[in-house]
Amino acid sequence: MDRESVMEFLGHVPLLQRLPSSSLRKIAQVVEFKHYDVGDLIVQEGESGDGVYFIWEGDAEVSGNDNDDKGNQPELHLKKYDYFGYGAFNSIHEVNITAVSKLTCLVLRHEYRSLMQPKSIWNADETMETFSMVEHILKLEPLEVDLFRGFTLPDAPRFGQVFGGQTIGQALAAACKTVDCLKLVHSFHACFLLAGDINMPMLYKVHRLRDGKSFATRKVEAFQEGNLKFTLIASFQKEEAGFDHQEVMMPAVPAPEMLLPMEELRERRIFDPLLPIDYRNKIAKRKYIPWPIEIRFCERTNSTNYTKTKPSLKYWFKTRGKLSDDPALHRCVVAYASDFIFLGVSLNPHRKDGFKTASLTLDHSMWFHRPCRADEWLLYVMESPSAYNARGFCSGRMFNRKGELVVSLTQEGVIRKAKATTTKPKSKL
Repeated sequence: MDRESVMEFLGHVPLLQRLPSSSLRKIAQVVEFKHYDVGDLIVQEGESGDGVYFIWEGDAEVSGNDNDDKGNQPELHLKKYDYFGYGAFNSIHEVNITAVSKLTCLVLRHEYRSLMQPKSIWNADETMETFSMVEHILKLEPLEVDLFRGFTLPDAPRFGQVFGGQTIGQALAAACKTVDCLKLVHSFHACFLLAGDINMPMLYKVHRLRDGKSFATRKVEAFQEGNLKFTLIASFQKEEAGFDHQEVMMPAVPAPEMLLPMEELRERRIFDPLLPIDYRNKIAKRKYIPWPIEIRFCERTNSTNYTKTKPSLKYWFKTRGKLSDDPALHRCVVAYASDFIFLGVSLNPHRKDGFKTASLTLDHSMWFHRPCRADEWLLYVMESPSAYNARGFCSGRMFNRKGELVVSLTQEGVIRKAKATTTKPKSKL
């Protein structure tokens, strides 16, 4: 049997889906096929067995000791993609496993058990110190099958509450870790219900809505203190040959190497004599923490947050540092980065002196058309065709450096004038 088929099989085992694809590749190289006839005893109670068994084909039955009262024991049948022996390393099995049909198992021997316990959900070959910051942000703690926990790191963007892109990226990462690694997300639709608390972890519960040969569908619900904060529905597809065309063209913009990074732009704005001194002082006083995404704006401008501009924006972006080589991770990072500045474009035509607003994302949708790497430059082109009834709508496209359209996306959010705060004068007595 070819290793590609073995890896695809392993990717359907719920226990293994949360592992990095690099771990699955290694497991696919070392597992052994074992065949059994009807009635064969695979593992006997009181023995340690050979390792972890994954049922490739056929059925098995779990039974206890012959002296037990079997009338009180429900029958337990194991079928394709089920497993046994996990957690029993170097210890004895408490049950008998018997083949009830012709049975084939893949066996991962005890000496390879470390492959099932990597430090990261994305890469088993590197240490945590070598990961990009955004890879740390999207690292989830698997609690059980289909349940994950995510955190807001001290140096992660937060904006007073959990950054929407972080919730999107972590929820999508949770969904990705329940689908075989040969299927990649091609679209998702997210809905924000309540703002997230940056001081609390977020629990992500994944629901397996459908698993087909070519497509899979997942629903993710995000909770804090039992309150539903966010939902996401994602569709995944196995790569296949098909029709190919692209009508939209990438706009002509300077190459990212010709543009200034945000840090240098910030320094220039602090000392720019053409900008209001109050605005420059405000920038200088604000604590600056670099984003894990590097951004280079295509158009240099002296406008401020109070300057009316067109409802559009173009910039290049990529991660700071190199990402692990998992295609699913790169799509999660692009989803994470897509929420920076996006809704703010709908406010551009309405800015003026004393401009203060309150905004909140309502929903966010993305379509991945072609493969992309988030640690290589991508051009983000966004515009807001409409704002009405305290809602702003934005659409966007992302291109790689070859001019290929890799992502299309939309977002809608609440945009309101901030309510004036009235404070009672305090007595000086």
